[in-house]
Amino acid sequence: MVTVNKPVRKPEFDILEYWRIIWKRKWTIISAAAIMIAVFAVYSFTTTPIYQATTTLVLDEPSSNRLTIQDVLSTSSGGNVAIISSYFNTQLRILQSRLLTERVAKRMNLGRRAEFQSAKKSKESLIQMIKGVLRLRWLFPSKAVPPSGPAPEVQADPDSAYAEFVMSGLSVRQVPDTHLVDVSFRSPYPRLATDIVNAMADEFIDFSMETRYEATEQTKQFLDDQIARLREELGTKEREMQKYSEEKKILQVSENQNSVLSKFGDLQRAATGAQVERLNVEANYRELRSLNIDSLPQVISNGTIQNLKTSYMQLKADYDEQTRTTYKPDHPLMVQLKIRLDSTRTQLDQEIKKAVDASESAYRTAKDKEDRLRTELETQRVEVAKTNNDSILYKSLEMEVENMQTVLNTLVSEQNKTQVSARLGGLKTSNIKVLDRALIPQSPVSPNKKRNLIVGFLLGFFFGVGLAFLTDFLDNTVKGPEDLERLTNLPSLGIIPHFSPNGTKEKGRYYSPYSYRYRSSYSPRAAAESSAELSKISEIELINHLFPKISIAEDYRTVRTAILFSHAENPHRVLTFTSTSPQEGKSATISNIAISFAQLGERVLLLDADLRKPRLHKIFKVRNKTGLADYLTARAGLDDAIQKTAIDNLWLMSSGPHPPNPAELLNSRKMKELVGLVQDRFATVLIDTPPVLAVIDPVIVSSLSDMTVLVMKLGTTTRKPLLRTIEELRKAKAEIIGVVLNDAKLRRNGFGSSNTYFQYEYYQDKSVDDEPAKKSVRRHG
Repeated sequence: MVTVNKPVRKPEFDILEYWRIIWKRKWTIISAAAIMIAVFAVYSFTTTPIYQATTTLVLDEPSSNRLTIQDVLSTSSGGNVAIISSYFNTQLRILQSRLLTERVAKRMNLGRRAEFQSAKKSKESLIQMIKGVLRLRWLFPSKAVPPSGPAPEVQADPDSAYAEFVMSGLSVRQVPDTHLVDVSFRSPYPRLATDIVNAMADEFIDFSMETRYEATEQTKQFLDDQIARLREELGTKEREMQKYSEEKKILQVSENQNSVLSKFGDLQRAATGAQVERLNVEANYRELRSLNIDSLPQVISNGTIQNLKTSYMQLKADYDEQTRTTYKPDHPLMVQLKIRLDSTRTQLDQEIKKAVDASESAYRTAKDKEDRLRTELETQRVEVAKTNNDSILYKSLEMEVENMQTVLNTLVSEQNKTQVSARLGGLKTSNIKVLDRALIPQSPVSPNKKRNLIVGFLLGFFFGVGLAFLTDFLDNTVKGPEDLERLTNLPSLGIIPHFSPNGTKEKGRYYSPYSYRYRSSYSPRAAAESSAELSKISEIELINHLFPKISIAEDYRTVRTAILFSHAENPHRVLTFTSTSPQEGKSATISNIAISFAQLGERVLLLDADLRKPRLHKIFKVRNKTGLADYLTARAGLDDAIQKTAIDNLWLMSSGPHPPNPAELLNSRKMKELVGLVQDRFATVLIDTPPVLAVIDPVIVSSLSDMTVLVMKLGTTTRKPLLRTIEELRKAKAEIIGVVLNDAKLRRNGFGSSNTYFQYEYYQDKSVDDEPAKKSVRRHG
């Protein structure tokens, strides 16, 4: 029979599957969380507490680096946004500078502070610290103030060493969108932190005032020097200008009063007018000289010529029209018209000549006038240049004197302002003010024990969850029925729980589910008797026969029922049982399932086709002298090879002696005949075969049987070998009806449901337990 493979379903998001992984690995998650909490707790309770003191400053931008009266009378002066931003950044860097911290160290005389003296005496060695942790001192800390860690090393300049200490604990932060700055200091000593940050604010204000006062003094000195030098240079220039004026006899008159310059201007204007006039006359002359009676322009500037041209053109048009339409040229009227036309042409020609002669005369007159004015203009230009040569240098000296006088006046004005600023320096007025002075902190800011424990728990929890999913991802074994069906698209015929001999006495990590269920249905006395009976169980192979009332026997009967309903229409069944690899409980499973079929009252044959490592004869305690190998080699008949077991309705054909060629015997015609013979004599035939990946024998036998059942050890069989096993069986056209999940180590909650493996009720009457299956057999048999 050919097996039709159903399409494998795509994996779906299943939150219950994720919950199963988390529950399965819960101790991994709990352990990771506990370790992280412990690590963070030790850190939090052993770390020296740190206190933070904060003072708030107001920084208003100044108008300049020099003190002015506006700085005293107002709080701010406004200014360019970029300049203000640069100013604030500069002030923030000054607050964190070494110069300012050294001033604080000197101001507070940190070397003599009691906190540093006690820190040197209270240093603990590494061994003492370890002892403190082991004695749980971190759980019960002392009320004394903790040491501050390493005290500053005393160097050649002690203030520099303590300045490093101040810089290490100092932090400066500008409050966004304000002129406020928070200056904070962290230290194990709350009072020390408060004193340092308040001293820092005072020193910052003093430093700002001193810087601006120094700038004022420097400006004042600079202005004094510049004014003295400029006054000396100005006196020299004035004397030089006076001397030059006397030598050149230069009179300081205005340009309008100077006759030379005035005449030069008149000539220049007249020459320009003559040039314009000459250009107009020349244009008219050139126009008239180029006139032609046969091609006169439409408009002529000369009125007489324009009128004659109009008369001539009208007569010419009339003559041409009469000649073309009415009269011939020799007609008297046409002769008179011709005379008038010629007379008008003669007049027009004469007028043009007169106009050209007149225009030429006017052009020559204008040209002579222009040349004469140009000559006089050049003569006057030489006179002007000679007059101005002496005054040019004088004007230059005069401008230098005026510029120097302007600069001197400006410097004198700034000098007066600087003298006022110098007098304002004693008022100690600054654009930096303290808004809130620091108070002694009452609680530490570090370590935050509550936050650290929460962070430790969250880190540990999420690390544990990640580790759980990573472990589950790396675990490539088949973990349950859902995993099996998703991987192979084969159904689970049933789940056989893990069995350990004397399971009721064990106190391991797994429960004995069958013993638990066995006891749960009885009274205390019956439960005690049941426990005594269960303590006698030493093996699982015949547990379905020896202890048919415990729930593990019910699990085998569940597998039997699943097999019956898979092919209910076939009254005679030949089933091959195989596995992927050895030690998966295949022989124990087939033995108990054979017993469960025999309990239905039908004839059942167990055929041991594992000719290499047979085991069924040991389970049923029969001799293996004659068996399948003898029958296949014709050394024994069928009746001689089949033996009756001690269990009702159950027969066994053992493997017999080990043959040299098991695969050839199982693939022989004799084997096929044997399957047909035993199928006629028995209602159910169960064949035990070796693992598929070990030898080819189970593939051969499965091709001869009606159904093939895979036995898989849950949590041990990996995915790739299982898929390879199914592929090999399907190549042989074996009909795989399902998989028995064996040796399932269940907790109280099973795989995914709290009821999955603990919902069975104990059946008091065995006959009632088997009645549904018997009815099914009778209905189809």
